[in-house]
Amino acid sequence: MTNRAKLGLSAIAVVTAIGLPALVSWSRSAEAASNVPPAALVEPAKGHQEVAVLAGGCFWGVEAVYEHVKGVSDVTSGFAGAKAAGASYDKVSTGTTGNAEAVRIVFDPSKVSYAELLRIFFAVVHDPTEVNRQGPDVGPQYRTAIFPQSPAQARVAEAYIAQLQRSHVFKRPIATRIESGGFVAAEAYHQDFMAKNPTHPYIVIHDRPKLTELRRQFPAAWKG
Repeated sequence: MTNRAKLGLSAIAVVTAIGLPALVSWSRSAEAASNVPPAALVEPAKGHQEVAVLAGGCFWGVEAVYEHVKGVSDVTSGFAGAKAAGASYDKVSTGTTGNAEAVRIVFDPSKVSYAELLRIFFAVVHDPTEVNRQGPDVGPQYRTAIFPQSPAQARVAEAYIAQLQRSHVFKRPIATRIESGGFVAAEAYHQDFMAKNPTHPYIVIHDRPKLTELRRQFPAAWKG
């Protein structure tokens, strides 16, 4: 995310700095397309714990969304990519490391499927048609990407992206990439950021609307 946002610039200052039309556009892009269909391919659950790694812009909001999904037991903000080892916020923010801001989600596939986590990813978490940006945050570190943790996850992700492309749910092509690479946790101050900083201007403007959409579109999945 932008340094100005992380420094806690006031909402008024943000509007002044970037212009109201852009701010409105960013807020709208954070909201989901409400007609994203369920995935046609759902792999059967194996065991009671699985891990998913997803990148969809600033990890603050992505983390907060999945922390409110039933069946999810833990969410960690961090960095994913081929060079994730040793990654830090300052390094990744340069946009030159090849890593992306991402979250690691621990979930029970008998309660929420990987396919359903991906549906939430496309419907609520971010705008999957944006290339190397989400809202006010620009750079390859904010790209939309899925990091499958197993062959089964890769099959589901590939099939779902193809399904959404064919259905033309989104007006523009889906930019989400399927990638490989490791994951490393971000610094402690990034963890549970929304819960700890509910009135932070960036959270209020860009991330709280995602929780509203999650509760509206997926009421059965909502965990208060």
